Amino acid sequence: MKLAPSKQKIEQVSFFSKNLFTFANDMAKKEKIDDLKLQAFPEETTNDGLNIYGETSYENQMAVLSQFLHNGGIEGNDADANNKRQGIVKAINDFLERKNIVDDFPEVNDVFLERVSETPAEYPLFNDFFNIPFPDPNPAQFTFIDLFAGMGGFRLAMQAQGGKCVFSSEWNKFAQKTYFANFGEMPFGDITKKSTKSYIPEQFDILCAGFPCQPFSIAGVSKKNSLGRETGFKDKTQGTLFFDVADIISKHRPKAFYLENVKNLTSHDNGNTFRVIQDTLEELNYSVHYKVMDGQTYVPQHRERIMIVGFDRNRFNGEEIFSFPEQHRATRTIQEILEPNIDPKYTLSDKLWKYLQDYAEKHKAKGNGFGFGLTDLNGISRTLSARYYKDGSEILIPQGEGVNPRKLSPRECARLMGYPDNYRLNQVSDVQAYRQCGNSVIVPLITAVSEQIIQTINNYERNFNLRHP
Repeated sequence: MKLAPSKQKIEQVSFFSKNLFTFANDMAKKEKIDDLKLQAFPEETTNDGLNIYGETSYENQMAVLSQFLHNGGIEGNDADANNKRQGIVKAINDFLERKNIVDDFPEVNDVFLERVSETPAEYPLFNDFFNIPFPDPNPAQFTFIDLFAGMGGFRLAMQAQGGKCVFSSEWNKFAQKTYFANFGEMPFGDITKKSTKSYIPEQFDILCAGFPCQPFSIAGVSKKNSLGRETGFKDKTQGTLFFDVADIISKHRPKAFYLENVKNLTSHDNGNTFRVIQDTLEELNYSVHYKVMDGQTYVPQHRERIMIVGFDRNRFNGEEIFSFPEQHRATRTIQEILEPNIDPKYTLSDKLWKYLQDYAEKHKAKGNGFGFGLTDLNGISRTLSARYYKDGSEILIPQGEGVNPRKLSPRECARLMGYPDNYRLNQVSDVQAYRQCGNSVIVPLITAVSEQIIQTINNYERNFNLRHP
């Protein structure tokens, strides 16, 4: 049962939004942005008309505000216009700062400890808001949306092809900071909410999503089958984040989609997970192409991920000519991504180094392969994971005889994922930067596949126009 917001929450809403109320109407110069007050962003509306407000309300308001700014929502360069722009930036700043204060954590863990340093005052998130490193291309050649956006690896790849992002979504508050600092947009929050989905434009060309791998429950489907009822993708995928991806594809019918996931998606739950995904996408009348690809073609890291690309059969009739980029063995080495002068804080303590060696020895005696990975500087690394911040054990950098090895720095991790050095990382702590890199996509791999997608669409449309002048 969902309850109406408490008086305290309503007061928080009012306090949080008061600096927006004074100029909301002045900012409303575009037809689609007629009211930017928080009241316009209910998280849910009950059957009896009661608006429910919560964290998603805040997130959606801030997302609209930031995208409003970067799409020319306030005209002019005079002092008044600049003050209004800075007012929005302050509102977003207040929002992120407020989230750090009021968010509840289930236990006192490393996330809780890192929380004390995650303040906009300490990290210059908003100093260069209007001078972001990765603006939208102008003019844009096509449009796309960025779901489960993370650090924005898909966005970098699609922007490199001339694409303009018209909607982004990411629930993690630290990833929101990083994304905001690099693209000038606050991603929308929880994509499972109808209110969040309502901000997706009716039409866009490509859907991008690195969705989590989750099992599908077949109990309800089996019961319906036994009763002789048909089951569609909504029955098969309900309760998973892939359901929301499929739901958006079904409603908006983009020309193409590009999904990325872990390699074992094809074997997860004895193959049932991937089977449901593929069947669902084909049920939506999309032709599906997939391939497991290794990032070592582009960066010095062994990282296998499955790429899933689809094209709308209603538009392409299954006649698109698409192929994934060719793969080859690594040509780059770890040495290339290392910083010349590294902070001693990344060197493992004697205690941690002894623990890792003892742990590896114990499992070696049992015949297991668990243990640390001391990287060959002239070779490639193991797969970077989101747990790297804990001890760095999967990728340790040797520092010579008599010196403990060290972890990669966050910048080196970003390089290992293919992010350029002008990508902003210092908006969050090292712990959060490690997590974001470990969860990210390999940018040049995603870029190479994106290039093939755009070429496929352009070639088909060019040939279609020649056949039907």
